[in-house]
Amino acid sequence: MKIYQVGGAVRDRLLGRAVHDVDYVVVGGTADEMLQKGFRPVGSHFPVFLHPTTNAEYALARTERKTAPGHQGFTFHADPSVTLEQDLQRRDLTINAMAQAVNQVGEPVGEIVDPYGGQADLRAGVLRHVSNAFLEDPLRILRVARFAARFPDFHIAPETLVLMGRMVHARELETLSKERIWQELARAMEETDPLRFIETLNQCNALSNVLPASFEKQWHQEAAQERIRQTMQLIDRVSPRLNQRMACLLRFISSVEIQEWAKTSKWPNEVAEYCQIVADFEVVHTKLIAKDML
Repeated sequence: MKIYQVGGAVRDRLLGRAVHDVDYVVVGGTADEMLQKGFRPVGSHFPVFLHPTTNAEYALARTERKTAPGHQGFTFHADPSVTLEQDLQRRDLTINAMAQAVNQVGEPVGEIVDPYGGQADLRAGVLRHVSNAFLEDPLRILRVARFAARFPDFHIAPETLVLMGRMVHARELETLSKERIWQELARAMEETDPLRFIETLNQCNALSNVLPASFEKQWHQEAAQERIRQTMQLIDRVSPRLNQRMACLLRFISSVEIQEWAKTSKWPNEVAEYCQIVADFEVVHTKLIAKDML
């Protein structure tokens, strides 16, 4: 049995960023062996275990096969014969498909295992899919857009954008629950450059799946887009809270439309109400300016 840190922990350490969440993959092990070592099983979709003292998550190396629409429509195969390279191949981006062996206390040791060019893409600042298995999970459209917001100096590989557009065209995003879409939107709005999330969705024609219908029209108006950008920059200097960023984003949408969309999309009430207040103020402000110009 060999244990590796995988994904974001390896990526962020290479970038010199703080590591917050650490995921481990176990190669050559079985569920029975994990239980014998005191690990506690969690989850029903695939074998994940909690460390007996640290509560960190350890997953058995696995492969997967698409069996139904959506990001949960997979069957998983995990046994000691699954290799680390096979496990990493199912991941979304090359920069998230690296691993490093750990010692007995979970600390990384040894060389980086990088079968799909993640280090090269980190150096080049590229967000690139690992394989065509990327097409099987529509959630990855939103995840890639969110990574674009987290790493504003990175660009999305053209071939990856093509796959994202194909998935949107095939209406794959419609298989995601409204709650899951909101979770990704909320997380993206709290990233370094949240408007890159919006730009990426616009590039692959996914805006209408995530935000109210009229937002896309407003986003394509240069003056409105510029005012959103300026206001977002001002807010970030003061207090970059989620409800403020969302309100800035939707300031040109009617409060009625915001209310309807927020209700069907399962947004938290406090976020929806704040956005409605700002949208109503925008209407009043615009009328006052028009009156002064008469």
